[in-house]
Amino acid sequence: MKPEIAPSILSCDPADYAGSVKEMMQAGADWIHLDVMDGQFVPPITFGGALAERLAELGPTPLEAHLMTETPERHFEAFRMCKRIIFHIEATSHAHRLCQTLKSMGVQAGVAINPGTSERLLEPLIGAADLFLVMTVNPGWGGQALIWECVEKVGRLRTLTPDTPIEVDGGVDVQSISRIYQAGANVFVAGSYLMKARTIAEGIEGLRERCV
Repeated sequence: MKPEIAPSILSCDPADYAGSVKEMMQAGADWIHLDVMDGQFVPPITFGGALAERLAELGPTPLEAHLMTETPERHFEAFRMCKRIIFHIEATSHAHRLCQTLKSMGVQAGVAINPGTSERLLEPLIGAADLFLVMTVNPGWGGQALIWECVEKVGRLRTLTPDTPIEVDGGVDVQSISRIYQAGANVFVAGSYLMKARTIAEGIEGLRERCV
């Protein structure tokens, strides 16, 4: 599958999210990744749908909302302007129904798993979900070191579902992305790495070049 880069705004300056997102869009990002945290599923609190609505007006690059929240279905309506909404399987007993709900809203359904969760829990959702996200760090904070055992999980998940897009979030940089891509992931969330690059455009290009 063609690699896609989804810059995260988690490491951006909160006072200038719009400026960072404009730069990401101009740099050719495939998606803009919004880390939505509620202070319950993970300790930090980030932002709500009002910010996503403003960012969606900045350009044609699609947004994806990664709901690191309890009761994720309560937030679907607030983020329906996003092309894709990703919720955590650990946060619901009704993942299949939530996928159906998102699709009925015209939104792509993504399902995420934490580092301590087996990829086998996603198997019943093959065909119902549009994308699977494998967390390669524990969710909540940017800048963490990648947990390499989770990359092995990506490979096992790709064996289970050859055609479903697999996204990886956590520790993605020019040193790690090649191995993650070879394991079977094709969508890559990058946050702190891009903020440390000389420019976001150079950072994105560097990531693409190493997807071989």
